[in-house]
Amino acid sequence: MFARLLGLGTISPSALHELIRAKRVAVVDVNSPQSWLKARVPGAINLDPTSYDANDLPADKASRIVFYCSNPLCRKAPKAARRAKTLGYSNAVVMSAGISGWVGANMPTESG
Repeated sequence: MFARLLGLGTISPSALHELIRAKRVAVVDVNSPQSWLKARVPGAINLDPTSYDANDLPADKASRIVFYCSNPLCRKAPKAARRAKTLGYSNAVVMSAGISGWVGANMPTESG
């Protein structure tokens, strides 16, 4: 919901899962490092939503990048996606469901 207020696109856990299977997406978890270690979307990298820069993201600014945080009420992922847009990334979107929605949809996770 917050992502749409910022003019950002959103993606569902199932749609993100398909993009991951097709290897056509970079996934960024902006939760705390402790949360990232506990459970994350497979292949996700963990970045601080307020201090990352373009060197932390794919070199191709047209790459599809999906940001997520903890749950639909969390504002960190939308803010991080908006930051990516200001860095020139045209295809940054938010999985608004967050890791809680991903787990709730019975999607696979990584930990450790």
